[in-house]
Amino acid sequence: MKGEERIMVLCDTEDEYAQLMTEFLRKNRDLPWKIHTYTNIQELVKEEKNSPELLVVSESAYCEELQKIEALQTVVLSESGVMRWENVLYVDKYQQAEEVLKELIRVYMEIADTRLPKLKRSGNITFIGNYSPVRRAMQTSFALTMGQILAKEHSTLYLNFEHYAGIGELRPDIQSSDMADLLYFLHGDREKFRLRLQSICKRMGNLDYIPPMKSGQNLLTITEVEWLELLQRIEDMGEYEYVILDLSESMQGLFEILRACKVVFTITKEDRIARSKLLQYEQMLSLYEYEDVLAKTRRLKLPHIQRLPEELEQLTRGDLAALVNDMLNGIV
Repeated sequence: MKGEERIMVLCDTEDEYAQLMTEFLRKNRDLPWKIHTYTNIQELVKEEKNSPELLVVSESAYCEELQKIEALQTVVLSESGVMRWENVLYVDKYQQAEEVLKELIRVYMEIADTRLPKLKRSGNITFIGNYSPVRRAMQTSFALTMGQILAKEHSTLYLNFEHYAGIGELRPDIQSSDMADLLYFLHGDREKFRLRLQSICKRMGNLDYIPPMKSGQNLLTITEVEWLELLQRIEDMGEYEYVILDLSESMQGLFEILRACKVVFTITKEDRIARSKLLQYEQMLSLYEYEDVLAKTRRLKLPHIQRLPEELEQLTRGDLAALVNDMLNGIV
């Protein structure tokens, strides 16, 4: 490829399909690649001298000549439902164009995973992780309180990655765009991403937050690479000093995201089951060589909190707020 140019080659000898699919794809201006379309195999072989990122070819057009093209990934648009070749991925050609696009994006993200660098830290932003394998441990209340306390004096963003975040029920006014919409713009130009984040972002007192995904099932489909790219984009914007991550196991790449954090708060409980869950979680971190995450984890058992404020904006007051203030010593 020339420089950083990313190419997807689409080949289908059926002229009408090739034309309509190309028109549909090009309407999506935020695609990560340029599209080169061919209906003639010999023309494709002659012109595509450099290895494209994606070679997308209809089953009826896939032949020995195209098998020699060294694409990072080849996708066959299946027409018969039969998987005739190895080392290629199959996408149903005759499903809706939107679904074909979604599957191509997933394929692209998988190959991007092999070459995406780790977060390039500028040192101007601090990611604070909140994750516990123990349920009903007040993690979200703790994270929101932390975010609001920091937001009094620092630009702070809160992101929730739980399967059932519940914030929509507490704040019914946010039932509009959410994190899923923001992720859609991840591969557009940086200014579009900035504007999109600003348009989706809500406020809770002084704290900025992106409404969490309404459907937890959507959360499961986002790749580790996409989450890391999201954090990188937020860091590159240079608008926030702190980002509070309210994490869950309902997401891919949890350990890598924890690794990107300056500190991780893990809330646990006294009972035997809670201790067993925490032990198993820490054993998994060690097994997969994430001892650095363990080293920066602060484990804490919350005392009995008599009562939380009814309004989320009031979380900066009371026993929980006092505890969070103590936890932030040495971080801020």
